[in-house]
Amino acid sequence: MSLKSLIEAPIDHLGKEAVDVAPFVIAEAGVNHEGSMETAQRLIAEAAEGGADAIKFQTYRADTLAAKESPAYWDTSKEPTASQHALFRKYDKFWKDEFEQLRRCCDKEGIEFLSTPFDIVSAEFLNDLMDVFKISSSDITNKPFIEYLTQFGKPIVLSTGASDIEEIDRALSWIDPGQVPTALLHCVLNYPTADQDANLAMIVGLKKRYPDRVIGYSDHTVPGDMRVLETAWLLGATILEKHFTHDKSLPGNDHYHAMDKEDLTRFKQNVTRVSRLFGAKDKHALDCETPARKHARRSLVAAKAIARGTVITVEMLTWKRPAHGISPADIDHVIGREASCDINEDQILRSNHLRNTSE
Repeated sequence: MSLKSLIEAPIDHLGKEAVDVAPFVIAEAGVNHEGSMETAQRLIAEAAEGGADAIKFQTYRADTLAAKESPAYWDTSKEPTASQHALFRKYDKFWKDEFEQLRRCCDKEGIEFLSTPFDIVSAEFLNDLMDVFKISSSDITNKPFIEYLTQFGKPIVLSTGASDIEEIDRALSWIDPGQVPTALLHCVLNYPTADQDANLAMIVGLKKRYPDRVIGYSDHTVPGDMRVLETAWLLGATILEKHFTHDKSLPGNDHYHAMDKEDLTRFKQNVTRVSRLFGAKDKHALDCETPARKHARRSLVAAKAIARGTVITVEMLTWKRPAHGISPADIDHVIGREASCDINEDQILRSNHLRNTSE
């Protein structure tokens, strides 16, 4: 399923349990290509190999994104650049031609191409390259830009990091007049996000408040065993986004808290196993339980020898495995009937051992 179809047809999955819908996984490459087309193509190939459904980049020019006096909001012990403008200038070399090339590479690798626009010019040319627009958490209060993006008439994925409910409602009030389907991603806008700050329960809160919208999660925790994404999915996050790199040891703002191909593969394996574990909702005996039903359940058994013609009383009976005879569930239909033949002690009772007293 494409991201567009997922957001446009929520009736197919809204109200279902998380495991009924495979998560749509976005590998957020951002600018981890660092201006290298070779690295960007490697990221695409490894994201596809790891099982991501889409890979997303970021498209901006530092001069239109941040003022020169724009302080860092990341961990400067990991990324020492103190100015947003200075950091963005390092990675804003890709533009229209490069993203067209990346789109072709994605098509070749069989993975959906996405990129977050941060200005009108990038939005214009990205419109020709993708079917869904992603709006960054940092733009949730940017009314003119949000309204501009809605004019393309394409589904929107809106990250909600560092926002409160009133701000989300306000952003949606700018989107909804254009009748644009919108998915909301819970997000904590802190790099990296400590486990105690992840607040995954907010996914549940978003699903309750916005029952007609697709809800997802954009993760900034350190990948570890990838259980954070798995938990988010189990709580109902259908779209999962996490920064993606080819080398987590590299310096820079988006490498140290990113997942790599091995992390992504591990997560997909976890999801596959959990999906198998959940199985069907309606309780019923499974085919694999047939031997247990036959051999581990009990039958009524003669507690002592019973002569032919004897009226059966409860004292004459016990119950033992296997379930090859009359079930203890039917004991009321046995008491008061006659033995139609001699029944030995410890013999499993079967229907042909009994007859009605009037016979």
